[in-house]
Amino acid sequence: MSKRVKILLISILTALCVACVFATSPSKSSSTEDQLIVNDDTITYCSPLKDRKELLLYRFAYTVSYNPDNKIPNWVAWKETKQYANGKLKRTSSNAFREDEQVRKPRATLEDYKHSGWSRGHMYPAGDAKWSKKAMYESFLLTNICPQDQKLNAGDWEEIESLCRQWAKRYGEIYIVCGPILDENFSTIGKNKVAVPKAFFKVVLCMNPEPKAIGFICENAPNNFEIQDYVLAVDEVERITGIDFFPFLEDSIENKVEAQSNLKLWLRKGNKIK
Repeated sequence: MSKRVKILLISILTALCVACVFATSPSKSSSTEDQLIVNDDTITYCSPLKDRKELLLYRFAYTVSYNPDNKIPNWVAWKETKQYANGKLKRTSSNAFREDEQVRKPRATLEDYKHSGWSRGHMYPAGDAKWSKKAMYESFLLTNICPQDQKLNAGDWEEIESLCRQWAKRYGEIYIVCGPILDENFSTIGKNKVAVPKAFFKVVLCMNPEPKAIGFICENAPNNFEIQDYVLAVDEVERITGIDFFPFLEDSIENKVEAQSNLKLWLRKGNKIK
């Protein structure tokens, strides 16, 4: 583990204290189209959360555990495939950030972000949605967005997103979960009090040709580090976030891959990384 990651972990663990609230019962989107087996909602990406509220929203290409108290996701998960990663759609004027009318008010609005000093950071990236107009459209819903430092958004976070697409192309398919990390005294933006994360996590699972996993935590700040500096074992990300990832794995496989923090296992000739 790098010195920078150790310093970040100490900062997060010192401040981190997720408030315990009654969890809502998971409920699926009512849209018929959202139930198409593109987003395979039979996959349990994370165990149910019992220490915070969550509303599960099943989108066309991804799943959201939405927190109505914080007005941001607890986590967002999806399967990225070689076909999806090779998508060629471009962002158009119709692909604009929008309020998610499927969740109850109060909820995040565009006005909340205006003049806040924070960018609108995708969890499920628009770059992963270039294979489908519907996936692209839904990637801009504010239930998929968190207040994110602009330099992180356009820099190291985007580089990790790009690296994941490279892995999807190489290995055929990967499973990804990402989301925010809040501290005890998190700040908010706008009249709807949208929570501002202390940091962001991302965990990645690949089953081909053999199971492996890797985790990342990025401070929500204008850093410019080596990607290796963000790397953690999935077990460590679970400890920090309080989220159990990939419970569908057999215990023997889960215990092995979630202890890994070796970026070299993922890098091959052709992977571009700074």
